[in-house]
Formats: sequence, C-alpha cells, structure tokens
Amino acid sequence: MKQVILPISEAIKKELKAYDYIHLTGKLYTMRDAAHNRLIQMMKNKQALPIDLENACIYYTGPTPKKEGRIGSIGPTTAYRMDAYMPYLTNINCTIGKGPRNKQVQNMAKENHILYLNAIGGIGAKLSLCVESMELIAFPDLGPEAIYELWVKDFPVIVAYDCEGNSIFKEEEK
Repeated sequence: MKQVILPISEAIKKELKAYDYIHLTGKLYTMRDAAHNRLIQMMKNKQALPIDLENACIYYTGPTPKKEGRIGSIGPTTAYRMDAYMPYLTNINCTIGKGPRNKQVQNMAKENHILYLNAIGGIGAKLSLCVESMELIAFPDLGPEAIYELWVKDFPVIVAYDCEGNSIFKEEEK
C-alpha cells in the first residue's frame, strides 16, 4: 500500500486514482451530521470556527469512548448524509466515509481537488489501532459526534473518488 501524509499534497492527489489502496498518516478531524450543522451555522453567522478547515481531512465517524487509555471503535459512517454540507467546504483536502456520494459532491470534489476516501465499515475496532492520539476540539455536548482531532498512522483507506472524477461506485451511479 502506498504511504500518504496528511494533508495530501496536490502532486500526490494527481497521482492517486480510484481503487488505489493507501495508508494515511497525519491529522484528521472527526465530524458527523450534528457537528457539520453547527459549523455551517457558525459560517452563516460569520463566527470564528473552532477548527481551520483549510486543507483539512474530515473523517465521518463518531468515536466510541476511550477504554483503558485508547480510543474506542472508529468505524466510518455513511457519507451521503453529509452531502448537503459539502458546498460550504470547498477548501478541505479530503473526506473519509463509506458509500457513494451524490453527483453534486462528485463534481465539487473534481472541481476543487477534494479526494473522497472510503474506510472499511465493520472494522472500527481495528481502525482504532491506527490512532496515535485523540483530542476533543469542539462541541463536547455532542458526545461522540463532537469534533475530535485524531493523529493517525497507517490508516487504511481506498480512493473512492479521485481528482479526475473517477469513481469506484460505477454500478450504484447507474
């Protein structure tokens, strides 16, 4: 598997193709529906955001609580639930989730060079072993849906949509 450092450089993004298996190392943020909604409301109200979205990698997951000092399971959630928020996030680097996205998100990803990566569902406990650290960043009242900063090493993903608009979801898109 190819080793890729976060944030993913433009040169590496151009090299990555749909169906490539890669290992990510670096910083990503966890966000699900509730955190996205709050961030968008903050943007609309011209409030300062709790994270810098510029070149950020967003992982659609809600980590389970820590046990014995380690993060709990961090399996991906279905990405299309976040599609409505994507038009506000044109400056991010990549997103990680599971399943296909809508056509608008595919086009936006191509236009803005935002990779969409798939983590494998059902192996959240195994994925948690790739997390070196986890820090609560914003919205603690949301529990697992709060925004966390994760530092990962060798986090396995598949390139689902590349920067040329190619997709691993050909059958679903028909």
